[in-house]
Amino acid sequence: MDFIYILSIVVAIFCVFVAVFQVLLSLGYPLGEFAMGGYYKILPKKLRIVSALNALILLFMGFIFLQHTNVLNGFGFLSTNILVWVITIFLGLNTIANLTSRSKKERLIMTPLSGFIFILCLIITLS
Repeated sequence: MDFIYILSIVVAIFCVFVAVFQVLLSLGYPLGEFAMGGYYKILPKKLRIVSALNALILLFMGFIFLQHTNVLNGFGFLSTNILVWVITIFLGLNTIANLTSRSKKERLIMTPLSGFIFILCLIITLS
């Protein structure tokens, strides 16, 4: 196994971790202070739907990186070169958004998490 292969597995694991967090938000768990600006402890219904969609997107992001580094094979129809750049840029912007959040909890927890995933994705994308 090479370094990039392992990094993509780590990225996928972190995407699953954050997806589980988003599912918990969508189910009404009182974790809203860690997400979406921290305006709500329990997200309102519309934002719960957004969290559920975010969970699916995060799982897709992890899948794309596994496909890009050939951890998963058999999905050759899916070109990942552009997608990994889009995801990496998105994660960079997401890290900045978390850093500027009014929620102290979001800044302290989600910013480093998002930043870490962004750096890993950038290393993979540039390799």
